[in-house]
Amino acid sequence: MSTAKRQPDPRRAQTREALLQAAEAALRETPIDELSVAEIARQAGVAVTSIYNHFGSKAGLQAALAERAMDVDRQYMDRAYVDRRSPVEQLQSAAAEYLQFYLDYPDYFRLLAFPPEPGRNPAGQELNEQIARRVDEQNARMVKALQQAIDAGLVRKANARELATILWSAWNGMISLGWRADGLRKNEKQLRKMVTLATDIITAGLLKPPG
Repeated sequence: MSTAKRQPDPRRAQTREALLQAAEAALRETPIDELSVAEIARQAGVAVTSIYNHFGSKAGLQAALAERAMDVDRQYMDRAYVDRRSPVEQLQSAAAEYLQFYLDYPDYFRLLAFPPEPGRNPAGQELNEQIARRVDEQNARMVKALQQAIDAGLVRKANARELATILWSAWNGMISLGWRADGLRKNEKQLRKMVTLATDIITAGLLKPPG
């Protein structure tokens, strides 16, 4: 009896990638909870049944898109949380990388930072819970850096998880000014200046006073 493993079909991987790219493009114009499987399939050049073959359901496609967004976000955070930096430097770099993630992938940022209201839709509720879990996992790196800074006596004693939530919320609030449709909208240059200034102010406030 042959024990040779079946080689993966490259066409299947190509179709899956085409569907994800089409969904990503659609996300620029449509909230994730309103994505049309028919339109995504049309843009990918495949039959609607391909979505169900690859993802099981529309909710499965949405979940895969959220996972893709988290994977991209993680790449930016990997550049911030490196061992050669001190915990405080990691936090400063994380703020800059988070802004860059938004500038490069604004739709992914909005999906993760401000997921749609799920209402009574079980699939929507499950998607939001998935996003919340993944964001919490990502923010655990910030918690770790803060705890290391606290343990080293670099910053004031406080609950590291609460501090991480405060910082993450502050970055989201500032960055969200980038997509306002009124006079409060901030461009890239203004956002960079705001995030840098806020990072300096927050860092100064967190640092443990001498003596």
